[in-house]
Amino acid sequence: MGALSQPAYRRYWLGSLAAVGAVQLVMIGQGWMIVNQLGGSPLDLGYLGAATALPTIAVNLFGGVVADRVNRRLLLIATSILSAALLTVLVVLTVTEAVRIWHVIAIGAVLGLVSGFDWPARNAFFPALIGRAYIMSAVALNSVLWQGTRVVAPAIAGLLIRLFGTGAVFMGGATGFGAMVLVLLSLKSPVQRPASRRRVMSDLMEGVKFIARDPMFAVLIPLTYASHFFGWQHVQLMPLFARRFEVGAEGLGLMFTMVGVGAVLGTFVVGKLQGGRHTGIVMLAGGLLFSLTVIGFAFAPGYGWALVSLFVAGFFSSFFMITSMSVLQLRVPDHLRGRVMGMHGITFSLIPLGGLLGGAVAEVYDERVAVGLGAVILIAIVLAVFVFASHVRGLDGRRLAAARAEMV
Repeated sequence: MGALSQPAYRRYWLGSLAAVGAVQLVMIGQGWMIVNQLGGSPLDLGYLGAATALPTIAVNLFGGVVADRVNRRLLLIATSILSAALLTVLVVLTVTEAVRIWHVIAIGAVLGLVSGFDWPARNAFFPALIGRAYIMSAVALNSVLWQGTRVVAPAIAGLLIRLFGTGAVFMGGATGFGAMVLVLLSLKSPVQRPASRRRVMSDLMEGVKFIARDPMFAVLIPLTYASHFFGWQHVQLMPLFARRFEVGAEGLGLMFTMVGVGAVLGTFVVGKLQGGRHTGIVMLAGGLLFSLTVIGFAFAPGYGWALVSLFVAGFFSSFFMITSMSVLQLRVPDHLRGRVMGMHGITFSLIPLGGLLGGAVAEVYDERVAVGLGAVILIAIVLAVFVFASHVRGLDGRRLAAARAEMV
């Protein structure tokens, strides 16, 4: 059972299942509402992405400092309560038919701000529940959370929208964060290093310098940024593809689901491969094949081809994400974990920010060109890392396995 054999982590994982599912529901509900109910344009989707991402990026670095200074469990309780409250406001606006595009964007921005504190705390909190011996297992399980909910949540979102309206999706999101609060209240806070008495900027720069000095971090974190900014624009622009293929909310949900199914399967496969000699090559090959299949989705001649492409893209996306996250979590010192993982957490904010670029390109051309162009840029970046970063290309998974064994 790996990390799930640890009772505290098991409860935390189940609570996270509800919270992550909430995130997936809200993302689909926001895009659907803007495009299909409020008559928004591709650029409006880009504005939503930027409004969500920029506050998260601005706060994430300092959120990591906060996560290293305060009780992480209490911080997560606070961020979960705030997220639930914001979604409840969006429910009221939707049900009363007072909602406007700027409401969705403004609430998305505040949710992004809250997420800037939530993500570093979340990634610094769970290792203390299990110990380093189970980190690789927990990283894979956390990926299953995100990818598994991507399988189920879109179908649920599509059904809720069709039966009850978009407000039900946002209510489901608020309920998910509420469940996370209950789980956190049941957990004891892990032992944590006393709060730093240094200045915030000094603490922040300590994390930046650590990343800059470590050759693996210095490449993997920027590469992860590039992967999500350029390679995942199709997620933000998915409602436009649903309109192009003339499928409704359930069809949009199925597209997200196919990405999730592929990613879950990829998570289990890469778990077997990341302990091998050529782990670095497998990781980079996964990034390259992901990019190629995203291009296949962008220019898919029909809905069926698009679904297959999304499945394969999700499958190969796991090869890079799972391996790189395992390496980072195993190498980062615990007293820097919040700050370093806060900087890594910028990664996921770059998906909606990349959507702003994609939305602008789609406004001038169309969504296919936007997504295809981003994928081509990512291919060039991955190839450059493969050629010039030999320490990444030569990453030996057997050393990861040995490090893990020493921790048991």
